[in-house]
Amino acid sequence: MAALNKQNLIAQDIASKIKHKIYQTNTYLPSEHQLCDLYGTSRETIRKALDQLNELGLIQKIKGRGSLVLDIQRYTFPISGITSFKELNATLGMHAVTKILHLKKTTIPPCEISKSAVKSQPGFFVERLRLIADTPAVLDRDYLLTPPVTKLPKTAAADSIYDYLENDLGLNISYATKEITVEKPDDTVRQALDLPSDGLVVAVRSHSYLADTTLFQITASFHRPDKFKFIDFARRKRVLSSDKPLGGNTSGK
Repeated sequence: MAALNKQNLIAQDIASKIKHKIYQTNTYLPSEHQLCDLYGTSRETIRKALDQLNELGLIQKIKGRGSLVLDIQRYTFPISGITSFKELNATLGMHAVTKILHLKKTTIPPCEISKSAVKSQPGFFVERLRLIADTPAVLDRDYLLTPPVTKLPKTAAADSIYDYLENDLGLNISYATKEITVEKPDDTVRQALDLPSDGLVVAVRSHSYLADTTLFQITASFHRPDKFKFIDFARRKRVLSSDKPLGGNTSGK
């Protein structure tokens, strides 16, 4: 756990230096050996930290040359991937504040769980307002299903729900489906985000699942379109061609 924490701290520190132009776009980071000396850690930990930055699209690792800093812009939210607001806050240096508006046990209606669901399910409802520089930026509404989420302290909701689920409840968060629309908000969302009467929001609705495919979270996040832009960073992953047989030659020759 200590090594993992150090890896994350190093990744966050390098990301912060990229954001503040200490490491400029289209220049190379210090070598792995130099980073080992700088952070007083092993090469394996440095490589794992760089792998995190590589996957986030902050750097491109080039064999034989090093880690090239890619062009990024501040306060961008990834479309793909599952990242908590706390992790984004740390990585992007937003100095955001979370304000809990509602946290209660509830019965989640079937229409929220699935179109095919026939039964309601107990769970928790959390509504949180994210402020950056004292300005409302994002309103998150979350349903967390019971089971597998059996408890949800207010301290966890204010800090990081994912950190609590993974480290305290031992849940293995794996993947999510997302739908993004631009729409007219209801009065509650409009007032929370301080939008004009004819204002629109970017709504991101997602269903998140554990590694065993159990649905555990249903989220609707409402973003002010003038505060953030959404990005997706994609890496090419080659897929085996369908015209090639699996397991080698099966012709019998």
